[in-house]
Amino acid sequence: MDQLDIPKEKLTGALRRPSVKKNVAAIHVSGKLTLLQRKLSNVLLLNAYDTLVSKPMHQIDAQTLCLMVGYNSNDMATLKQSLRSLAETTAEWDMLDEDGRQEWGVSALLSYAKLKSGVCEYAYSPALAEKLHDPKVFALINLNIQRRFTSGHALALYENCYRFVRTGSTGWWPIDLFRRLMGVDGSSYYESFKHLNAKVIKPAVAEVNKTSNILVTPELRKMGRQVSEIRFLIKENPQLAMLDIDDGEGVRQGDVYRRLVEVGVSDRLARQWIAEHGEAYVAEKLDYLKGRAGVESPVRYLTAALRDDYKEAEAPAPSAEAVEAARERVEAAQAEDAARLAREAAAEQERRQRAAVMARVRELAEARTPTQRDADKRLFLAGLEDEVARAEFARLGWGAAFCADDMRVFWEEMVPGAFERKSK
Repeated sequence: MDQLDIPKEKLTGALRRPSVKKNVAAIHVSGKLTLLQRKLSNVLLLNAYDTLVSKPMHQIDAQTLCLMVGYNSNDMATLKQSLRSLAETTAEWDMLDEDGRQEWGVSALLSYAKLKSGVCEYAYSPALAEKLHDPKVFALINLNIQRRFTSGHALALYENCYRFVRTGSTGWWPIDLFRRLMGVDGSSYYESFKHLNAKVIKPAVAEVNKTSNILVTPELRKMGRQVSEIRFLIKENPQLAMLDIDDGEGVRQGDVYRRLVEVGVSDRLARQWIAEHGEAYVAEKLDYLKGRAGVESPVRYLTAALRDDYKEAEAPAPSAEAVEAARERVEAAQAEDAARLAREAAAEQERRQRAAVMARVRELAEARTPTQRDADKRLFLAGLEDEVARAEFARLGWGAAFCADDMRVFWEEMVPGAFERKSK
């Protein structure tokens, strides 16, 4: 199921809109959020937006929330951990107020959250709620674009760039600020701009340009031989303009969208057709289809009717070539959706497996005597050849996720079969 294909009757109020207003202050948060946690933050804000300053707390059905974000609808453990992370993450703003006075502030992203009887209840601090609801300075984060991202760094870059699309540039950011926005501050590995560029900037730029409605180009400033500042030039991506079609109230609330879904058209294809052809033209072809008895594949038939402008007076039957070409286009769109979902599932599975390995490593290390622990660490460190891995282990010990694969091999040799129970 598409992450946002939630039964319409389950969505009320602001959740029927696909875009969430993100204030400057809300975007500049500590970036150490996973991709799903960042998506969760946006969905919670969207749900609360209409009553953000008038109500002290907000509620949403927990299973609907999981589906919208991309969790398994029964995975309450992951939801709890993500809510905990949002409550522990700070938003910081430094801006001018209405009188031109400088205002600095800091707040947890969520002041509290709780799950009870299948309902998620949460709240923002009054100061942060005021900033989040400020209509003067905001960017529209489209949830239909958000759900296409598979990288937390890419989504963070998109959020921080999109609000500058009208000015064409983010302006120059000190490189330390950029590291903080991407959530890699405090990592000795990313102190090297070479590593930051290869592992964060280049992949994030590539994903933003491929999957979103903007195109970004990084530019650098140097002080001596060191990169000191970075900015991103921004322009709209005309090839993906269709992703903006759900801004405002959204086409999902329209009668034409409902009719398309009823005959088997996917959400993505229905929105694309309405964006490309307009509701009136699509409605005309739906009426035409309604008068054709015995059509085996309404989606394929509609594809041909929209492309070739079938009209009632002509009543043409689609050629075998047209039907086959339509089938191929539909299958290609379905394959694209399936591939995206598979990539997201694989990334989540890899994360869970790595977390299980790290948990088992901690168990094994804690079961050793203090003397054995010191010897284990020295022995493991001596076997590491990669300088980055050595630095991470020296800093974090058995909590260094960067070394997870090496740690598993080490402990398998120390305690044969140590991971068999965990892998079943």
